[in-house]
Amino acid sequence: MTTRAHVLSTIQKEANRRGVTWTLVREGGNHTIYALNGVIVPIARHNEFEARYTETIYKECEPVFGKGWWR
Repeated sequence: MTTRAHVLSTIQKEANRRGVTWTLVREGGNHTIYALNGVIVPIARHNEFEARYTETIYKECEPVFGKGWWR
């Protein structure tokens, strides 16, 4: 299990390292919607995520960060 805060922090650090924007767009019904340099990344509002869901979120960032950036 990975915490939501850890996932957000990991993406934010990588965005800062690469000089791209990571911004909160809006609060959706069950998700918080972020934009990563124009790529929309919805993140559920759970305190902890299973490994599969964490990987799904990271894969949504691949168009900006590149394949397998989190490994």
